[in-house]
Amino acid sequence: MPVDWDKTINEILAGTLACQACDAIGDEMIVGHTRSPEAAEFAKRCEDCEDKSDCDARKLVVVCEPCAGRYRVNGEPMTEAGWMGVQMDECRRNLEESLDYLATYWKEEDGIEYADMARRLEEVDPETFREEDGWRVRLEEEYLALHRWFRERRLRVPDPGWRSQYAEDVVALGYTSLLGD
Repeated sequence: MPVDWDKTINEILAGTLACQACDAIGDEMIVGHTRSPEAAEFAKRCEDCEDKSDCDARKLVVVCEPCAGRYRVNGEPMTEAGWMGVQMDECRRNLEESLDYLATYWKEEDGIEYADMARRLEEVDPETFREEDGWRVRLEEEYLALHRWFRERRLRVPDPGWRSQYAEDVVALGYTSLLGD
């Protein structure tokens, strides 16, 4: 009988975490935020960034204890489920910020004429709208992947009511959402 090595390895490593900085493996890792520019090289949200040389943005990371000290991570030890919950919270915050930007924050940008503030972003600056709406769609896809992770393991999704509230807010603004109607 042939052995399915991918399945076997996945079963062995189920529930373990890998340090994003050095690939160390363990049942618990430090999960938290850092502004260390060097962390941009491995932080998940920085993967698509073009210039990582002087990034002082707040980055969510999962690292081993030695790397937590090296990259000054403000965090705490967590299991895989804890890490996934923190990622879901981070994704939700980013989705809410994106929605707030589409609704009103764009009106505070330099160069926006007062008369344009009564219009929608897609009417005033279609390119910026496409970029922001594309970011929101990618975040919604990430949220759905995290949601599936919890469901596949029969774990309770943290704050399950958030999804319906978010979908209502999106629909009220006249947009569509991958998270429901």
